[in-house]
Amino acid sequence: MIAEYDPKKKEVRNDLSDVMVKYKVDPIEIPVEQQAGSTLPLMEIPGRDVEADEDYDPFKHRKLAHPTSDMDTLIHLLKGSLGSGILAMPMAFLNAGLYFGLVATFLIGGICTYCVHVLVKTSHELCRRMQKPSLGFAETAEAAFLSGPPAMHKFSRLAKALVNSFLVIDLLGCCCVYIVFVSKNIKQVADFYAKDSEWFPHDMDVRIYMALLLPLLISMNLIRNLKYLAPFSMLANLLVGTGMGITFYYLFQDIPSVSERKPFAGFNHLPTFFGTAIFALEGIGVVMPLENNMKTPHHFIGCPGVLNTGMFFVVSLYAFTGFFGYLKYGDMTSGSITINLPEDEVLGQSVKLMIAVAIFFTYSLQFYVPMDIIWRNVRHWFGAKKNLAEYSIRIFIIIITLCIAIAIPNLGPFISLVGAVCLSFLGLIFPSIIEVVAFWDRPNGLGRFNWVLWKNVFLISFGILGFLTGSYVSIIEIIESKE
Repeated sequence: MIAEYDPKKKEVRNDLSDVMVKYKVDPIEIPVEQQAGSTLPLMEIPGRDVEADEDYDPFKHRKLAHPTSDMDTLIHLLKGSLGSGILAMPMAFLNAGLYFGLVATFLIGGICTYCVHVLVKTSHELCRRMQKPSLGFAETAEAAFLSGPPAMHKFSRLAKALVNSFLVIDLLGCCCVYIVFVSKNIKQVADFYAKDSEWFPHDMDVRIYMALLLPLLISMNLIRNLKYLAPFSMLANLLVGTGMGITFYYLFQDIPSVSERKPFAGFNHLPTFFGTAIFALEGIGVVMPLENNMKTPHHFIGCPGVLNTGMFFVVSLYAFTGFFGYLKYGDMTSGSITINLPEDEVLGQSVKLMIAVAIFFTYSLQFYVPMDIIWRNVRHWFGAKKNLAEYSIRIFIIIITLCIAIAIPNLGPFISLVGAVCLSFLGLIFPSIIEVVAFWDRPNGLGRFNWVLWKNVFLISFGILGFLTGSYVSIIEIIESKE
């Protein structure tokens, strides 16, 4: 404890909150670097004694009330990765070509899986250095900068804030996509039955359907306890599974010849393919919480391991859906494969409604994480009215996501934009930077001929290229669709 003499009160002041404010640290964090002009650290920087690092086993220090087995973790990984993105994969193949899309999907899936490996392995190493049982994504970024080269220490909080910011933007962007997705599917079914109706307007603008969702979205997302959302998650999984089964039934009816589809769509469409594919494949936001809650965490990235098994299944299913979806519908492929299903058949209509309800429930689960990050960072601004403040912030953010969805109702470019902007950073760039910083000044940390550095330079360059080209093409498509 740091004590100071207060000349006004003529007494020693050692209040914890005063100390934490002055030295800009949280109670659960270590004040590593000076903050008030001194060049001396407040205490010894962790992670500099390599031999001591090796003696600490973070897995033995994890105390979990309900640890998950390997099979439980695999199921949660599949649930977290198999989202609405699978319905957009045929559109990704439309922008890549039939055969090129197949190869590129497995290539991007392999790169995304490798980057998750890098993040988890680096997190394990940093847990040993910091002598902490587990670290989340943002905490791993902060720990890498704290235990890396001294010049990087001052950027540790910025690294944590950037990761949290992109997680929030990514997940709220997904929420916006969900609103567009739900509204378009409901509109198709409603238009079919409204064309002969005298009291229900036919061919209403999809934005009106989005606005009508607002009361339902607010009522669902005022639920603050994740436990009460679990039944909706189970129902959503059941609906998605049933809906995808019926969708495959339609895809395999009257399949055209592969010669009728373009094997390669052209270079000008590749950025859109990249954004859509990485949006669909990248489940990095759920990886660290799952690994941190495992009974046997060393099985997560082993061989074959939970991660490799789960991602192989996910990538294969996405490639399968994209290939046959584009083969079936060709140039008529929509932003969601369910929109291509027959409008005049009850079975096709039921799929649209089932998937719409499932994605609506998924909105609440997706909204939970960014809201939790935002609330943890702003709750200290409010005194006794914390409940009112939290509910107000929830409603405000829901309205913001609705307004963005109304402003950009074009599903395809919107998905590509979210993937290109957020997941390029979260899935490719940040894990590579974290590994370089964490191992920069460790003995042989970057490997022979600095191959770790050059490998990560390639991944960062690939991520930046995808971010710039994907964002540019998606924004242009959004603007052109409005015109």
